[in-house]
Order: sequence, then structure tokens, then C-alpha cells
Amino acid sequence: MVIPLSARFDLARGGRWTSLSGDGREWLWSRPDPARSAVVPGSVFVDVGGLEECVPTVRGLPDHGDAWSRPWTGVPARSTVGCDGFELTRTIGDEAGAVVATYRLSADPGFRFLWAAHALLDLSEKARLVAPDGTPVRLFPEAAPLLGSAWPYGAAHLDGHWPAPFGLELDRFGPDDGTAVGALLRCAAVRVEDQADFLDLRLEAPPGVPVSTAVWRNLGGFPEHAPYRSVGVEPMLGTVFDLAEAGPGEAAVVPSSGELTWRLVVAAERMSS
Repeated sequence: MVIPLSARFDLARGGRWTSLSGDGREWLWSRPDPARSAVVPGSVFVDVGGLEECVPTVRGLPDHGDAWSRPWTGVPARSTVGCDGFELTRTIGDEAGAVVATYRLSADPGFRFLWAAHALLDLSEKARLVAPDGTPVRLFPEAAPLLGSAWPYGAAHLDGHWPAPFGLELDRFGPDDGTAVGALLRCAAVRVEDQADFLDLRLEAPPGVPVSTAVWRNLGGFPEHAPYRSVGVEPMLGTVFDLAEAGPGEAAVVPSSGELTWRLVVAAERMSS
């Protein structure tokens, strides 16, 4: 059955989604860190969970982008953040119980960027991620210790296929094992299955805009000095994590109109008993 979802936001602290819940289930994982209240544009990322708006990059500089460290203006249903070189407006609506976020990025024509709905989810060890078999998957060098073979010299990434690129099973989250790996699936829609609960995430973008879904499977392997468990399922515009590494066709580009719009649709279901 469909479970209507509702979302809450912290506009003063980066526009972060602080809750995504329905029928007693909270989907977003969070952790306290008092350092978050003191961040300024350009700060090193402070991870408190939830869903962050990472734009115009995820990795690289600024760390996790420029929007998460700035206050947003407006109200939760329609809010805006101004950043270096662009402005992002987010409108929140409801469609048959799904939360729909509509985005508009305004900038000079030709402006290149990445965007990620950096969602960290509160999932059990039995949870799994469902995407079409054979979906192209891009791995990055932090995956090297898990592959059982040497990482090709000078390779920025390796391209395999879901659900087990190069033998690395990414669809199961499982218990903590001290590893952490990120990957990009070249698909616009995925499903999270956690026992009787299901969460669907779908990205709708104009033709020609590269889309993907990032997976961050941190099973107690990051950060090195004080690791914790966190699982990210992150719809994205772009096919790399760092804008500085984006080649032709790997980042979103603002068209001649000076605006690019896209939508994120998040819906939940529960298996009937």
C-alpha cells in the first residue's frame, strides 16, 4: 500500500531535509555534530545526515558544494539559496502521497554543475538497493581495496555493471565490515527495499542532461579517525562526483535561457501483512 510521505527542512542551515517520514517510519538517518552550526561558505563538510543539496559539486571544492553551508530564504514550500555564480530555488509539493521537489538553477548560459540529493538513509542490515540488472556503474579509486585486483594506473574510474561491478556486490548493505565505497549508477530511478518498507527515488530531467544515482555504502569504514555507519542513495545530475573531473557530457549545463529545471520524486510503500 502507498504510504504518504512528509518532509521537514532546516532553511537556516543549508536547506537540509531533516525528515522524510510516513506512517511511523523515518527514512533519513542523522547524527549530532555541534560544528554544523558554525559553518560558513567554503567550510569542510560537517556530516549531520538528512538530505543535503550538493551543488555545484559533490567532492572537490567547495566540499559537498556551496549550498549546504549557506542559509536559504523563503519558506519550506518554496526556498532559494544564492551561491557563487548561480541561484537555486526548490519548490516542494505532493503528488498522490509522494514528495516532489522541483528545482530551478539560474546562472549564465553554459554554466556547468553537478547536483546531488545527498540522502543518508536509516536502513536495517537487511536492506537492499534495486536497479535494473546490467545498469552501468562507475567505481572510483576508493573501491580498489575491495576489488581483489590492482587498480589500473592513472584511471579516474572504472565502468562495470549492476549489481556486482567487478564482483563487488553493491546492492546489499549488510552488517558493518569496516569498508566504505561510493559508486554511480547510470539510471534515473531506484528502489530501496527494507523488509516490508519500500522507498522509490526518481529523477526527472530534460533530455540530454546526464543523470545518475550515487550510492555511498559506508559500513563503518569512514572517516578513518572515527568511523560510523552511513548509507547514501543520492539522485544526481552528472556522472562524476567532482566537477573538476567532469568531461564532455558528464555535467549538467545551463541552456541559453539561463535556467535549468528538474524534479525529484520520492514515494513510499509498505507490503500488506
